[in-house]
Amino acid sequence: MNNYSNFKILIVDDNHDNLYTLRQLIEKHMDARVLEADSGKKAIEIALENPDIDLIVLDIQMPEMDGFETASLLKIRKKTQDIPIIFLTAAFKTEEFQQRGYDVGAADYLLKPIDDNQLINKLSTYFRLIEKERNLNQILEEKVEERTRELNEARLYLQNIINSMGEALLILDPEGQITSANPTAYRMLGYPEGELEGMSIGDVFEEESDTQADAFMGTWLEALIRSGALPSIEARFITSEGKRVPILFSRTAITDESGTLLTIICIAKNMTGYQKIDQDA
Repeated sequence: MNNYSNFKILIVDDNHDNLYTLRQLIEKHMDARVLEADSGKKAIEIALENPDIDLIVLDIQMPEMDGFETASLLKIRKKTQDIPIIFLTAAFKTEEFQQRGYDVGAADYLLKPIDDNQLINKLSTYFRLIEKERNLNQILEEKVEERTRELNEARLYLQNIINSMGEALLILDPEGQITSANPTAYRMLGYPEGELEGMSIGDVFEEESDTQADAFMGTWLEALIRSGALPSIEARFITSEGKRVPILFSRTAITDESGTLLTIICIAKNMTGYQKIDQDA
């Protein structure tokens, strides 16, 4: 007996003798778990209560709700739409009859009276396909988990570098709004954590600065997009307390393949100490 203990089959037939025979045939040749339903309505209830069902063997000729209608209702429900369905029928009456089954989501047909070998071979084939899909999904999940772990490690590594930078780092959106700032930027500008985000880059520059108009209110965005980066400029931050901090300021653009500006990376180096050295010299 093949080991199919991890698989669950739902067999559906309004004839209890047929259900008994089908169950006996399956359990004789494989150790899969078998659930039974004697109507389309009951089949839907069981399938919704057991989302781990792997395969449904469904009789077409049933009163009240036939196999076609049952399959249609199973396929429109999120919990059951991916379960393969094998139809049971006495014979293919016409090609249209057979095609109708495929149109409502059937994966295959089995003819009555059921042939033992045909039944087991068909079920085994689907179980092997399902098992391969499970293994593939597991491999993909493991790769996704591994990739996610690597990305998280890289993100943490990068964040540690950003947090330990001696220069102020400001990330801007295309309109010049600050979207992120590192701890050095907060210390240099004197704002409580979180308050810089949402401010305009112009808000942290001295209004009287000669470089402000050229650097932030003029054509610097166009120049930045064209070149990807602009030469460093001397400017002055103005802190939350109104103090002036001389800086050396650089800007780099991040664009997409079409050249659309996505992000601006700004780095400011505090030049206070350097100015003092120059003055002493």
